[in-house]
Amino acid sequence: MDTEAKIRILADAAKYDVSCASSGSTRLGPKGGMGSTLSAGICHSWSSDGRCISLLKVLFSNACRYDCSYCVNRASAGGRRVSFTVDELTNIAMAFYRRNYIEGLFLSSGIFAEPDVVMEQLLRVAVTLRSEYRFGGYIHMKAIPGASRELVAAAGRWVDRMSVNIELPSERSLNRLAPQKKRRDILGPMGWMRTGIDYYREGMEEFRHSSFLKTKPASFVPAGQSTQLIVGASPEADGTILSLADGLYKSYGMKRVYYSAFVPTVSRDEGPGLGLGAPNRLKAREHRLYQADWLMRFYGFAFDELVGDRSAFLDPELDPKSHWAIVHRERFPVDLERADYEVLLRVPGIGVRSARRLVVARREGPLNFELVARLGVVLSRAKYFVTCGGRSLVSADYSEKVLRMRLGGGPDAYGQLSLFDAISGEL
Repeated sequence: MDTEAKIRILADAAKYDVSCASSGSTRLGPKGGMGSTLSAGICHSWSSDGRCISLLKVLFSNACRYDCSYCVNRASAGGRRVSFTVDELTNIAMAFYRRNYIEGLFLSSGIFAEPDVVMEQLLRVAVTLRSEYRFGGYIHMKAIPGASRELVAAAGRWVDRMSVNIELPSERSLNRLAPQKKRRDILGPMGWMRTGIDYYREGMEEFRHSSFLKTKPASFVPAGQSTQLIVGASPEADGTILSLADGLYKSYGMKRVYYSAFVPTVSRDEGPGLGLGAPNRLKAREHRLYQADWLMRFYGFAFDELVGDRSAFLDPELDPKSHWAIVHRERFPVDLERADYEVLLRVPGIGVRSARRLVVARREGPLNFELVARLGVVLSRAKYFVTCGGRSLVSADYSEKVLRMRLGGGPDAYGQLSLFDAISGEL
């Protein structure tokens, strides 16, 4: 099979993995080499400033021994199985980079052999790019579940970000839908990467040398690790998913948890528990999970504040912050001239940047609603929950029903939004 056909097949096979991200890395281009992550970074589709950027996202092989019910590359699926060689993939990556087609590489693989064999092939791709081609651009590599600690640690010395997808929210669902995968084989690499990142940052020597490598790279997974959870392939509630994400952030130092609405790749009578909900409803649910995740990471919310408990679902018609504000009407209205920063963050229509601007601006003098709007507050949402200088923009005591109508957009509207829309606006 020619190289073009391999690229077409293996790039298409990788499209269901969404756990790419802006790099967060400051790897400088090597002297005499090419590429750098410093100026812009790499992500799946958007940079932090909103630019669409490019990444070669591909599998090393779509052959797989595992038969995960939700996966298009599962062992029992049809389709042609192909694999790159290390030389083929590195030549393709460098050719694409020289032509300015891409700015980096996202590399994963099906489990076509023992986990250590697969992990070693991915590692050799990274080592070849860095050592032989002196490539300084972004590399995101998947840690293969079940691979040895030495190989995972060695890979972390050559890449910017690593990830291992946990995929399903509970061990019960993992055993049911992906019986060959073991929870310990997923959490193990996560723990090793967390240890390696912490050790490197503390200046310890354990990860500065490896018997597997002949030269010493300059960092260990500088952009951190990420993972992916599939939404709707199994029956767990949003509370269970957010509780797991909260634990991953706290216990494993996860940079990002990505949520991916289940895309049916089999008929509904195959694979028990698959396809729970229409695609547009699952996309709306994915969007709500991203909003809730953002609130946990940057706005000081605990997961149980947003969903109540592990068995609950997020409101499909109202964003999580607005839902929380309506349920806790006793905490409002908030005085914009006196409220603490943490309190401002909980007001619908006020985001991290506008809250910071408010705190700075009110030191300079009194606030008014015209100034507040110029500072970035979305008054069409915030006006129901705030006062400024003793004034309010609304005169009536709105009922919950009216507030929901004023603030809500409906699940179909949110189902059409992209990930960039979900995280770029003021919540």
